Amino acid sequence: MAEGPQPKRKREEEEEKNGGAAAQGGVPAAFALSDLRVRRVLRESARDKIVFLHAERIGLSGEGTDAVVILEKTPFQEEKIPDLLKKPMNAELQMHNDIYCTFYLSPPPELSEIKATVVYPATEKHIQKYLRQEVHLIRETWEDYKNITLPFIQSQSFSIQWVYNILEKKAEADRIVHENPDPSTGFVLVPDLKWNQNQLDDLYLIALVHRREIKSLRDLRAEHLPLLRNVLQEGKEAIVKRFGVPGSQLRIYLHYQPSYYHLHVHFTALGYDAPGSSVERAHLLADVIDNLAMDSMYYQKRALTFPLRADEPLFKKFQEAGKV
Repeated sequence: MAEGPQPKRKREEEEEKNGGAAAQGGVPAAFALSDLRVRRVLRESARDKIVFLHAERIGLSGEGTDAVVILEKTPFQEEKIPDLLKKPMNAELQMHNDIYCTFYLSPPPELSEIKATVVYPATEKHIQKYLRQEVHLIRETWEDYKNITLPFIQSQSFSIQWVYNILEKKAEADRIVHENPDPSTGFVLVPDLKWNQNQLDDLYLIALVHRREIKSLRDLRAEHLPLLRNVLQEGKEAIVKRFGVPGSQLRIYLHYQPSYYHLHVHFTALGYDAPGSSVERAHLLADVIDNLAMDSMYYQKRALTFPLRADEPLFKKFQEAGKV
């Protein structure tokens, strides 16, 4: 499901499972998953093998505190696949027709891991974020950007302190794969938290630029070409050096709308159907570079299309302006 701009991204969701302690420098709220009671399923995806739950934790007073639980089946790890058929397990035959058989397997725990991300305590905004919603395509002209989107961005308190913490090496310094320290044309390349780094099939890294005034694709001009070319070239070189994946097997793109307003570039395995990599939101970095080389004001002239959920504040702004 396509997602529009959100004030937080996956990294902050990971921090929130400890009650926001990672961001605030406090002590994580200690509790077990068994403390949580499921209230309802917010959304699920059979394709992505993921389910979003609205849960609550009952305190000593009997009052419930909301939580969001994200359960995601982890990808297969190649070195463990032989054990999948060798180790004792329940194998229930579902269908046998000529040369085809279908079994349902119940593998041992070490071969059937599930990743659980907990947002606790969760606000109503968190719950609404993960609730299944209608999605609409918005066609934003440059005038729409100036009159609707930009004022909305400027009016919101989108926290990106976690980005500055990475750039200043106050956090996640040990995760940095590559850095060009130049304040104008440099960037930091780090693994995205959606990737556990146990396999390359779902490789996912993010390049965060050092320049802080560039919010999104709309701010890019020809003067930024040296920066963008550095990200493209050095990012590919760093990934092939560290992970052995060549540039021809990478999807390198920007989101519009982005999930946070500090320019960043996504590097994902070409064979991985990453969230937000569909045509209505992803813009290939190589194409962006070519467009800016052709016309410095390209992204201040053309209309851009992106998806928004019906419950998002920016969607309501476009509705109020009669654009939907």
